[in-house]
Amino acid sequence: MVPNLVISVAHGQMKIDELDKSINSFSEGKSDILISTNIIESGIDIPNANTMIIHKSDMFGLSQLYQLRGRVGRGKHRAYSYFTIEPGKILLNKSQQRLDVIKTLDNLGAGFSLASYDMDIRGSGNLLGDEQSGQIKEVGVELYQDMLKEAVSSYKDSSKKIEEVWSPSISLGLSILIPEDYVFDLPTRMSLYRKAGELSSPEDINTFTEELFDRFGPPPEEVNNLLMTLMIKNKCLYNKINIIDAGPKGVLLGFKNNFFNNADKLLGWVTKKSGQVKIRPDQKLFLQKTLNTREEKFNAVLSLIEELQLLNN
Repeated sequence: MVPNLVISVAHGQMKIDELDKSINSFSEGKSDILISTNIIESGIDIPNANTMIIHKSDMFGLSQLYQLRGRVGRGKHRAYSYFTIEPGKILLNKSQQRLDVIKTLDNLGAGFSLASYDMDIRGSGNLLGDEQSGQIKEVGVELYQDMLKEAVSSYKDSSKKIEEVWSPSISLGLSILIPEDYVFDLPTRMSLYRKAGELSSPEDINTFTEELFDRFGPPPEEVNNLLMTLMIKNKCLYNKINIIDAGPKGVLLGFKNNFFNNADKLLGWVTKKSGQVKIRPDQKLFLQKTLNTREEKFNAVLSLIEELQLLNN
């Protein structure tokens, strides 16, 4: 393909002096192309190298791809790195994830993001003990760290009661997300999801809504669904409601630990709503109502929670 160019070769089975000569020849500009295995992924500094083609890039790990890409662009000239795969090959899910992530790691200080993404893709073990696989993957790194911190604090101060952290299960049968065409950058989307999960009051949700509008424009329907769900979640936490499931025929609602402060008032309210609200054998409430649109679902859920809140006051 390139008969006029000088080619050097580098791989781990070469003798040390041959490998040294080949690398130096390319570094000094005596050869134009270096064909190599991933032996060059670290410790090689060749400032004049400005283009890299990684063959079968789906076979490499995320950290390997990141290190390999770092071999070019070390000088003053703009560099290019091409990740290739075999034509027509169907990638495994993890391989596709690695290639998607490496495209986003294009900023300074991306090392932490790399480690975080790599841990999410490959999974990770327990922080304490000799097990190489644990529950971090199931609960997420941040929640695992919070749980570990609480456990350590409780051992340091046995009189200190660990505050129970819980979150209601809310299912409305609607698309609830931040679309890629609304916020393209993956780290930014993940940051917004993280921030949304930490909102604890209506004021916080309103501020978050204004931030989205100012930074990205009018939210699409999926984002509006997310914001309304956050509002419902906030009300559920306040009223100790741990299950909301809205379908076309009504709303199912369950209380945390099946406990309601004013049970007598609740029974009286259910009696007045006879034929519309009933208590199931599993102690959950079911509001029978036809709900065809997203507005009907949101209105029915919010109205039901507000009525129950009045009974608790």
